[in-house]
Amino acid sequence: MEIYMEEKKRAINWYPGHMTKARRMMEEDIKLVDLVIEIVDARIPLSSRNPDIDKLAKNKARIVLLNKSDLADDTVTDEWITYFKDKGFYCLKLNSRLNVSNRAVNNLITVACSAKIERDRARGIKNRSIKAMIVGIPNVGKSTFINSFTGRKSAKTGNKPGVTKGKQWIRINGSVELLDTPGILWPKIEDRNVGERLAMIGSINDQILNIEELALETIKFLKKNYQPQLYSRYDITEDIFDNVDTETMMNPENAAALCIMEHIARKRGCIKKGSDIDYEKCAACILDDFREGKIGTISLERP
Repeated sequence: MEIYMEEKKRAINWYPGHMTKARRMMEEDIKLVDLVIEIVDARIPLSSRNPDIDKLAKNKARIVLLNKSDLADDTVTDEWITYFKDKGFYCLKLNSRLNVSNRAVNNLITVACSAKIERDRARGIKNRSIKAMIVGIPNVGKSTFINSFTGRKSAKTGNKPGVTKGKQWIRINGSVELLDTPGILWPKIEDRNVGERLAMIGSINDQILNIEELALETIKFLKKNYQPQLYSRYDITEDIFDNVDTETMMNPENAAALCIMEHIARKRGCIKKGSDIDYEKCAACILDDFREGKIGTISLERP
């Protein structure tokens, strides 16, 4: 089943002018920092990354923060931490529902920049602050992280490159300064699966998607990978498939998913006048449940 019609595919596969401007700005800003901190969604750590970051941040110390780990499958998140560490990144998972552990992040920053700190010491330079940049695509929790990590007493610092260009340097403590850049990069979504995963977690506006088909794809994924959680949430038993002739269907998975969706619609009262099922309303309920973690802790991709 195709999630997007061709027209909707084109609407997603974009790289608008302001993103190009943001990329150019980041190319300049990256020269000013020692460290790049990248925030990704723990449910889709690869799909929520912008591939441009690796090119732009080459030769910089790197940290990847797996945010919203409270919504992801913890076992899979641990696999991702191993994956990123093997790639040379320092890595930490964050709970989006709790305040950021500044001590854990600061300790990781110190470890990630240990080579830079040692070089400074060798040159007789002590206590020079680490300059870091935070990057992340929309909806991964970048702004929330910055607000929690910097706190209310953050202040712009001066007398250094960047401030006069309108960029904001925020002093976190005596040893870390954060460059808060206004531009947020978005990946070119050329892979249908990447677009689908971003849509499932709500990073792509539902108004440009067929949410009924997206909900069916979500059900298919959950039935295959997290069936106990799906069945428990919606009181599903195998007998709901008794009247579904999956053997003669061209796509039995689609038939089963549609059967589950209709079961959920009846359970949730997603019915129009005349007893017709309101598929759009039901799809919205399913996607809201998934995005809010009500079905369970789910990871959409593995290393």
